Amino acid sequence: MLKMVNLKKKFYSELGEVKIVFDDLSFEAKPGDFITVIGSNGAGKSTFLNTLSGEVELDSGEIILDGINIEGLKAHKRANIISKVHQNVSSGTAPSMTVLENMSIAYNKGKKFGLGFGLEISKIEEFKESLKTLGLGIENQLETNVGLLSGGQRQCLSLLMSTFNKPKLLLLDEHTAALDPETAKIILEKTNEIVYSNKELITFMITHNMEDAIKYGNRLIMLHKGNIIFDIRGEEKNNLTVEKLLEMFKNKEIVPSDNDIF
Repeated sequence: MLKMVNLKKKFYSELGEVKIVFDDLSFEAKPGDFITVIGSNGAGKSTFLNTLSGEVELDSGEIILDGINIEGLKAHKRANIISKVHQNVSSGTAPSMTVLENMSIAYNKGKKFGLGFGLEISKIEEFKESLKTLGLGIENQLETNVGLLSGGQRQCLSLLMSTFNKPKLLLLDEHTAALDPETAKIILEKTNEIVYSNKELITFMITHNMEDAIKYGNRLIMLHKGNIIFDIRGEEKNNLTVEKLLEMFKNKEIVPSDNDIF
């Protein structure tokens, strides 16, 4: 169970201007929730994820995960229970290392022994089988440097590795935005498969594509000026359309971002 309680966060510009990002924001999610996150530019979407990952420190408030307040933990201390896939395809992998080396590091994250102790043959075969499910031929490129893979292959690899150690939270920060539409569709379908095969996982996915926000996940939240103004789930989400979503924007007098895709 995730509880975000009375979060407050503000940033200061170089000119000393104050931007309030969160003002007493609270939110709850349970294992199995796959939550798509939308909102205009500057709504606080990335900051929302970054407070969970520990990359942004709150001014006040609590983040309680399975009964433990993790707010005081630095990002590297949260890394064993919280995984993140970024928009930049280079962020989740080591490009100068091979596919196998990258997977070994991801698998050994948080363990006492690392890559220097190698892997059992059975584990390598397990990696191959996992890669086969992606349908991108990466299982035949274990000794290839990751930097030589396509952007889609690298992002799929990052996504796969992000759940190796069964994290409690998976944060997807516009992880298909840098990909072409066809590849993005493949990544999203794989995302869906991976998320729903991990029943205890709580997933947040930021997207500017309204159709994707509606199609994927069991909940949809909209952030505006640091507040969650919509939390749509169940039958309401199942019956949601782009037209209805646009109407909701209009009723709240929100101007969609130039990046939003309808």
